[in-house]
Amino acid sequence: MLFDPGQLFITALLIVVAIFVVVVILRAIRIVPQAYAGVVERLGRYHKTLQPGLNILVPFIDRMRPLVDMREQVVSFPPQPVITEDNLVVSIDTVIYFQVTDARAATYEIANYLAGVEQLTVTTLRNVVGGLNLEEALTSRDNINGQLRVVLDEATGKWGLRVNRVELKAIDPPISIQDSMEKQMRAERDRRAVILTAEGTKQSQILEAEGARQSAILKAEGDAKAQVLRAEAEAEAIKTVFAAIHAGNPDPQLLAYEYLQTLPKLAEGESNKMWIIPSELTEALKGIGNGFLGGGGTSQQK
Repeated sequence: MLFDPGQLFITALLIVVAIFVVVVILRAIRIVPQAYAGVVERLGRYHKTLQPGLNILVPFIDRMRPLVDMREQVVSFPPQPVITEDNLVVSIDTVIYFQVTDARAATYEIANYLAGVEQLTVTTLRNVVGGLNLEEALTSRDNINGQLRVVLDEATGKWGLRVNRVELKAIDPPISIQDSMEKQMRAERDRRAVILTAEGTKQSQILEAEGARQSAILKAEGDAKAQVLRAEAEAEAIKTVFAAIHAGNPDPQLLAYEYLQTLPKLAEGESNKMWIIPSELTEALKGIGNGFLGGGGTSQQK
């Protein structure tokens, strides 16, 4: 079978043209993913920034640089030694949250913006913490974070970056200072425990004293009410007895006899050292004596 040289040339030419067309199409079409941006250079000069989606370029004239991530990025830098105002070396670990807002500036204004952010963070951190003593550095994290964010955001703005947040993950003082702080914290905890124990004992004693006072008050009130009730009962009994006596219209001899019956009861108490004998008793005794004497004289006369 013979091949025509002209036909073979035409076939090879068509294949080359097809390959060229495919290459041109592949170089002309660019698909940018979401949250990314592409910087296009035309003949070596910045031309435009491609947005996410399908984009058309001029083949062999336009060139797209590597895609730039537009999402918020989190970068943790290794611990950095920082000297405080009181000449103590502390190790500070930082985390930066930043985002690329201008792909063109991030591409052309700085060669490596990650390295630039790291070095700028270290120098800014040393300037901020260098004006604080150790205690202020340990207790002023929010203040340090705010100062770092403001300085970094202002400095990285020309790079097309926005610093959203800066966090200090750890501030580690020297080992000797850590031991001293631990001893101080232990002593503070012991002091608080002693204070709490003393407060508890004090409250317990106060409650016990209050309970004893309330008990004594209630007991005294009960005794007073009982005495009042007994006095009222005795007064009522005396009124009843006197009423009965007066209703019976007794003679002096009967009253004297009742007095004599009451005398032994008056002597029953241990504290009764003095008796008061009413005048009615003496008059009644005189009456009884006259009665007996009168009766005896009559019998003798008989």
